[in-house]
Amino acid sequence: MLNFEVINPTRIVFGKEQLNRLPELVGEFSPSKKIMLAYGGGSIEKTGLLTNLLNALAGFEVVLFGGIEANPQYATLMKGVALAQEKQIDFMLAVGGGSVIDGVKFMTGAFYYEGEAWDVLDRKPGCDFLKAVPFGTVLTLPATGSEANSGAVISRAETKEKRAMGGPLFFPKFSFCDPSLIATLPKRQLANGITDAFMHTLEQYITYPTDNLLQERQAEGILLTLIEIAEKVIENPADYRLASNLMWSATHALNGNLRCGVPTDWGTHMIGHELTAIYGIDHARTLAIIAPRLYENQFETKKEKLAQYGKRVWNLTGSDEEIAHEAIRQTEAFFNRLGIETKIHNYSTDTDSIATEIKKRFEDRSWLTMGERGAITPTHVAQIVTAAI
Repeated sequence: MLNFEVINPTRIVFGKEQLNRLPELVGEFSPSKKIMLAYGGGSIEKTGLLTNLLNALAGFEVVLFGGIEANPQYATLMKGVALAQEKQIDFMLAVGGGSVIDGVKFMTGAFYYEGEAWDVLDRKPGCDFLKAVPFGTVLTLPATGSEANSGAVISRAETKEKRAMGGPLFFPKFSFCDPSLIATLPKRQLANGITDAFMHTLEQYITYPTDNLLQERQAEGILLTLIEIAEKVIENPADYRLASNLMWSATHALNGNLRCGVPTDWGTHMIGHELTAIYGIDHARTLAIIAPRLYENQFETKKEKLAQYGKRVWNLTGSDEEIAHEAIRQTEAFFNRLGIETKIHNYSTDTDSIATEIKKRFEDRSWLTMGERGAITPTHVAQIVTAAI
């Protein structure tokens, strides 16, 4: 088992009819009672959730900031930062899925930062968020696990870039996880959420064998649960049993537990982020596009875990080599059953130079070795992207 250190200070309030606790928890971190409530589109208005939240927060001065995109945009978020500074808020509440929560994480750090906040995301020397506004979340879309971790990914449309950030400052103080809130979600968002959680798990599992038996079984448990409920919850998200298992699986997929004592990959995410930045493809769909091709490209380095995955999760039989190859096919077929296309050409015909462009981006950033073994080079990235077209 590899050495590890883990901490997760986020209070998870799981279940329905819990919002009456919101004033108590917000009040712990907002002496001025001036807070910003940030959200995405108008869905929380249509469902009545916004009204319920404002009623629960009647004793607070609430500044509304809507319009955070599915891939939260730097320009939009900086407008939110300016508004929060103008209103002198001391707490933020993110209401939405991973994109809204990620956006709020960035805003809490940018609130105190003097200078160009993108420099922090670009990891320029000496540029760091050293302080952050406390924040909490009300989760409406299970997918990213952002409600229970300290990471975030922010996009910048004008430069077609997507950057990750994180650190101890960016754990939510609390997260309300109410499975009943997903009842009205469109099928596309549910399919994306399932795929995102599935891929978060695989990034921490399809590496190489370790003796951390517990973490591997936990990962397999999440994968098996998602496979069992996926198609059913897409068709019937109002089923509380299905919805609660989806929400809890997505939280556990990226709350920090699965990475304890095991190697992790994240190459699929790094390449997928470029597809989102360039084409605007949904994040989860970029993962479904890249993962099968990455596993094929890195087959020899991942064969042992692919075979284990095929046996334990997909109940496959045969030689380890056969099982490993079939496990990749089963994974792609699973995404396809959810209605997710797994080729770049399904989303854009402008693919002539995409592999070369992404390879150059990795080289320009000195991202020269990736994956759990450091075996993925920019040349491999170009091969993977070419195979994914």
